[in-house]
Amino acid sequence: MNKTKTASQILGNPKYLAISYGGYRETSRDIQPTIQQLKNDMKILAAMGIKVLRTYNVQLNQAPNLLKAISEMRQEDPEFEMYVMLGIWIDCENAWTDLEPNHDLESEANAEEVQRAVNLASKFPNIVKVLAVGNEAMVKWATSYFVQPDVILKWVNHLQNLKKEGNLDKDLWITSSDNFASWGGGDTLYHCEDLEKLIKAVDYVSLHTYPMHDTHYNPVFWGTFESELHLPKTKAIERVMKRALMYAKKQYANTKKYVHSIDSSKTLHIGETGWATVATGHYGTNGSRACDEYKEGVYYKQMRKWTNKNRISCFFFEAFNEKWKDAEHAKGSENHFGLIKINGQAKYAVWDLLDKGVFHELTRNGKPIKKTYKGNLDSLLAEVELPPVKQLK
Repeated sequence: MNKTKTASQILGNPKYLAISYGGYRETSRDIQPTIQQLKNDMKILAAMGIKVLRTYNVQLNQAPNLLKAISEMRQEDPEFEMYVMLGIWIDCENAWTDLEPNHDLESEANAEEVQRAVNLASKFPNIVKVLAVGNEAMVKWATSYFVQPDVILKWVNHLQNLKKEGNLDKDLWITSSDNFASWGGGDTLYHCEDLEKLIKAVDYVSLHTYPMHDTHYNPVFWGTFESELHLPKTKAIERVMKRALMYAKKQYANTKKYVHSIDSSKTLHIGETGWATVATGHYGTNGSRACDEYKEGVYYKQMRKWTNKNRISCFFFEAFNEKWKDAEHAKGSENHFGLIKINGQAKYAVWDLLDKGVFHELTRNGKPIKKTYKGNLDSLLAEVELPPVKQLK
């Protein structure tokens, strides 16, 4: 008999590390990862101590195939544990078309997407522990597809009713995974009656925080003090990244304050945060100089330490690089958020795990897991740039 945990036992449990997962290897999602590729990825993630995955949609084959792969692995080894927060993609009317998006009406495709997720949650109740309605579906800068909170509320209530009726597992948790501002932790523009109803309707709040993006869009915390220039590069970067972590912690705290003003019983977990390792444009040499493996590694370790200590689940974005996200720009930051490259090279954030031998005999795309930069920290640091010098307030 396979052992299984409930969402309430998993979320916030530092023994059940979480991560965002996509297994796509190519520049197009038309090429889906195979069951065997998914299994190989699960072995790698399990070796890292990961036991909870977040996916983003059930329109494509990856999510159902992932559940099938995990199910087969559990049959082969009853001790194997991997759980899934299954994402349900939500769009507004005319999203991703040549027509003007209508943010006050939802896409007709949403109902089918929700039903697919319900079917999968019913088929794999020992694996699917959370359903997330929408991904950054309410944040207003998602101009291609965002919807109003009433749409998310409608589907959250629908799923909660299915639980009450016995058509979904009573222990399955329902949420929406969205930007901290969408949950009321920023601009009061987002505060409305439907958001209050949504906060009361979900089982917990899944919020996103991205200091990396705000090194360009809101760089109040970003930069190097003149007094830090004499420090070794590693020490200066660690101070910079500590301020980035404090920025994320403030967004979490502000969101928690608002959410608890509506419903003090709600827990908050981090559905997404991450740090890209390669970038041009906004985050590259001519921009905020935010992206490299050393900064990602420092942020990752700081974020894990803080969230584990405070029993906050953190679905770090993301497990592996995926080059379909910005297919026309190989060095676009969206392609480089992974802790591990597509070819199996482990970035600085997880070098310590290779030192511990956890990836012994594991492969990705037929290649063994090895350190980037051949494990030479000096070679990595030679490419690391300090953020621009500025007076920080």
